[in-house]
Parts: sequence; C-alpha cells; structure tokens
Amino acid sequence: MTTKQLAPDDNTREFQVRRIGIFIYAGADILDIAGPSEVFAFANLMLTLQGIIKEPAYIIDILAEKTGVVTTLMGLQIVATHAYNEVDNFDTLIVAGGFVPDKFFQGIDVGNPFIFQNPVFIDWLRTMSTRVRRLASVCTGTFALAESGLLNGRRATTHWDFCQRLLLDYPEITVEPNQIFIQDDNIFTSGGITSGIDLALAMVEDDWGHELALAVARYLVVFLKRQGGQSQFSNYLTSEAVSRPDLRELQTWIIANPTEDHRVESLAVRMCMSPRNFARLFLLETGMTPAKYVDMARIDTARHYLATSKLSIEAIAEKAGFLDPERMRRSFIRQLGVNPKSYRERFTHSSSRQI
Repeated sequence: MTTKQLAPDDNTREFQVRRIGIFIYAGADILDIAGPSEVFAFANLMLTLQGIIKEPAYIIDILAEKTGVVTTLMGLQIVATHAYNEVDNFDTLIVAGGFVPDKFFQGIDVGNPFIFQNPVFIDWLRTMSTRVRRLASVCTGTFALAESGLLNGRRATTHWDFCQRLLLDYPEITVEPNQIFIQDDNIFTSGGITSGIDLALAMVEDDWGHELALAVARYLVVFLKRQGGQSQFSNYLTSEAVSRPDLRELQTWIIANPTEDHRVESLAVRMCMSPRNFARLFLLETGMTPAKYVDMARIDTARHYLATSKLSIEAIAEKAGFLDPERMRRSFIRQLGVNPKSYRERFTHSSSRQI
C-alpha cells in the first residue's frame, strides 16, 4: 500500500487516547460490532505507520452484561472484555443493534435483548450520557437509547425497516428513516448495519481530519462520501418486484440504461403489455409508479457523477437521462430536498490528496 504523509492540519492535532466502548448482547449483529471496531483499529494502524503515534489513539472495549463469551445473531461468538458497569472512563460509547422488536416476526425468536428493558442498564445509559463525549447506536441499538428517554425531543434514525416501530413506540422522537446517521448534540444514531461504519468514519474524521478517515475508508474498500445526510439506501433498492422475474429484469435494465426512453408506453412494449396493465402491475409489485422508479434511478446515476467526477451539471444531466439541468434540478428537490449543486458541495470534498 502506497502512503503519503497526513496533511499538516491533521498532523498537528493534539494527540489524545480515546477509549471506545461497544455494548453487545446475545443476538447482537456481528457487523454492528465489527464494522466500527475495524474503523477505529485501522485508524490506529494508519497513524502508527505514519509515525504519528506510538501508542493506540483508540482503545476498544467490548462490553456486555458480564465478561465472557456472547453469541451473536448469526452464531459467531465474541468475548466481552468487561461488564458494562465495570468501566466508565469512555470517550465514546456505542450500543450495537441486531435484535428485532417483540412480535415483529410472529413466532420467530431472533434474540430480542431484554437488557434493553433492564432498569439498571437503562439508568447506566442515562448516567453515561453525561460522562461520555459521544453516545451512539448502530442499527436497532437506537431502541436502547429510545427506552432511556435520551432521544425524546431529538432527531434519530435506525434501520429503515424498523423506523415505523420506533416512531410508534416512542412518539416523542423525531424519526428520520432515510438518514445514514444523525448527530443531535452528543448523541448519534445510525441506520441499518453497515451504517455503523459510516458513523465510525465520521467520528475518526472529526477526531483526526478528512485525510485519515479517507485512508481508512479506502483500505476498508468503502465510501467515505456516504455521509450522515445521505439516504440509508437507494430509494429503489427496497422496491424490487416481489414475484415477477421479468419485471426485476426490467428494473435492472432501467438502472443500467438511464438515458433510454423510459416512458410508460415504451416500457410496456418491452413487457408486451398495455400501458395501463403495465403501470398497474409495476405499482402492485414494487410499491412505486414506473415514473418515480425511473426518476430515482436517474437521480442515483446523477448522484454518482456528482460525488465522483468534475463533470458539469449539464453533462451529468445528459448522462443521467434528464436531458436538461432544470429537469434534474426539479427531480432532486422533489425527491431529495436539495438541488444538484448543493448536493455536490455537501457530499464531496475538494481535496484529492492520498495517504
């Protein structure tokens, strides 16, 4: 791996050992635990290779109800280094997700952590919220923070599939389903599973600067640009046709060919159907009209070019199939609440330096 020195503004940051506690339980999702842990571990590695630190910048502790082996949702076992109430000198405390709330799937035991309803644990969370610099959750770990009351009156997110349950069970929280992660004061909540990696990268960037976070992201082969304000998932990702393989093939073709003629009449011809029957079937199977699906596919194509290229807005509008910038601007505002120019400014960095 080729490395370059960190930028001077990163190099001069005051060194501080930060202790990270990750709380787990039987049924926790292993990626909720391993994802953030790897980010902090690789930050240590990068800083050591650069000769910037001689001792770890991050110390990671795995916490549980008691020390010892904890079986995760997929069956792999992790050793908790401490009981959660044995240590309190954390810089950052993260609660992993992985459970499914009671009765979400009838008759299926998926490891609902009763610890989230344990008043001793909940009181500990409340106490720790005033002692740590950052209190965070990954995925459905948000339900622990919700149960503690710490999210009341705040903006929060969780895995997109459980946002409705979070809203119903905790109506005093402003739930934002599409966010990858949200920071409200010193409390962070993140979306589904891999969002914990995005959250940890943002924390490293805040602690050490953009160059280190970018280096870690590249080494983990993930995107640093998928920051907190972006959607947890492509809007058409959860709109795959349920029972029609031919319709799924059409969806794939639409995504791969954004500049083609995607009017309902043309798509119906490809499916050998009348426009009316095609539109009805598409909505029934995907929960989305053909026009909206095409719009979101083109938006995602444009988002890619905005975040990864220096192409003009006009050129991107053409490549994404919008034909003209004004049509693309209207679609972005309608679907994302931001215009393409602002999106590029918010979700890209001018720096092209590499470590």
